[in-house]
Amino acid sequence: MDLHTTPTDPSADTPAASSARSRIFPWIVFGLTFGLMVSDYMSRQVLSAVFPLLKSEWGLSDSQLGSLSSVVALMVGLLAFPLSLAADRWGRVRSMLVMATVWSLATLVCALATGYGQMLGARFLVGVGEAAYGSVGAAVMLSVFAPRLRASLSGAFLAGGSFGSVLGVALGGIVSAHIGWRWTFAVMAAVGLLLVAAFRVLITESVLSRHQVAEAPATDPGSAPHNSARAPLSSLFSSVSVWCAYVGGGLQLFVGAVLMAWLPSFFNRSYSMPADRAGLVAAIYVLLIGTGMIVCGIITDRIGRTDPARQWNSALVYCTISLILLTVAFSLDTGTAQLTVLGLGALTAAGSAGATSSMVASLTHASLRATAFATVTLANNIFGLALGPLVVGFLADRYGLANALRLVPLTYLGALIALGLGRRAYPAGLRRLAGLDAQLTTA
Repeated sequence: MDLHTTPTDPSADTPAASSARSRIFPWIVFGLTFGLMVSDYMSRQVLSAVFPLLKSEWGLSDSQLGSLSSVVALMVGLLAFPLSLAADRWGRVRSMLVMATVWSLATLVCALATGYGQMLGARFLVGVGEAAYGSVGAAVMLSVFAPRLRASLSGAFLAGGSFGSVLGVALGGIVSAHIGWRWTFAVMAAVGLLLVAAFRVLITESVLSRHQVAEAPATDPGSAPHNSARAPLSSLFSSVSVWCAYVGGGLQLFVGAVLMAWLPSFFNRSYSMPADRAGLVAAIYVLLIGTGMIVCGIITDRIGRTDPARQWNSALVYCTISLILLTVAFSLDTGTAQLTVLGLGALTAAGSAGATSSMVASLTHASLRATAFATVTLANNIFGLALGPLVVGFLADRYGLANALRLVPLTYLGALIALGLGRRAYPAGLRRLAGLDAQLTTA
């Protein structure tokens, strides 16, 4: 089948139009956006695998190590919104290619760093390149799939971060043990640049626009699609429920970010594992986090098929399970019991990610989809991916890494409060979005 098959009316949602669309192209889009998400986090998390080596070679403190990890997430959080807004106007595909090229070249610069200052600067550039990829990539990927698949696809796409972390940590540990830590960054850069080349050949703005799937207002799935007029930016923050989705989603990623950043060091120090083995063992737990994101996203879609409000309930359940299991895990002595409970907790540690992304998509206008996901990225990074590793680094300097990790699951309490409030306000948020659609239609 021709990948570039075009329906007579791209905005139509009739069976004839659906059959005219390529069935292969959406999955190519998903595969390449997912692949770049993997590359994104390979470049971001490979640093965790070489924490013990950098600490020894450069004499760094845990807070300095944490800052090398958090500076990437901080730049992602600060720049995601403006760069996603620019991508909505300049072209999402073009923007994605520039972003991936920047973070890949910046990762190569990391290999050349001779001290903490240079590494911090290179990591800063990695964050600049990665800043808007999660939001723009999600918007591109979701645009060619039906809305009923949002939670599953969002969870799978975000799980690419966990799988990238797995590969970054595992390969980083192996490569650094055999040919040196600098080569770990070179390998990650090469992967990113190869994916950029493939994306450039297979996906363009024009082809993507011909395969976009029309969507209907959240309050009436059988009605006409969203008006094509652009909604005001203020609509991204116009309801209590969408604010709660942003904050709750960010806080539930705090723990996942800490596990991805600090588990190699935890196994190195508490279990006396060498750096390469610690990286491989940590990669197993990061893989569980990513697997849980996908499975929980699928479950959330099934639960919310007849009533989207149930997605909030699933997010609350995932956070509660992880709060209990990870609190118990880090309270146990080192050994088989701790490793087992830690693995069970990892499965739901970031399980709410797909649900919160789907909630935001259902509460914001389609014309601002990339910018809405940029706001999700901002919350995820400020409250979770940037804050988590840095806070644990400071606590580890003062109390030790094992003691710092015991406090981490308490962050779920904040997520539970935010998600509970969002669940109550969700119907009002849908009504507000329907009112916005009506205003744009009559304008």
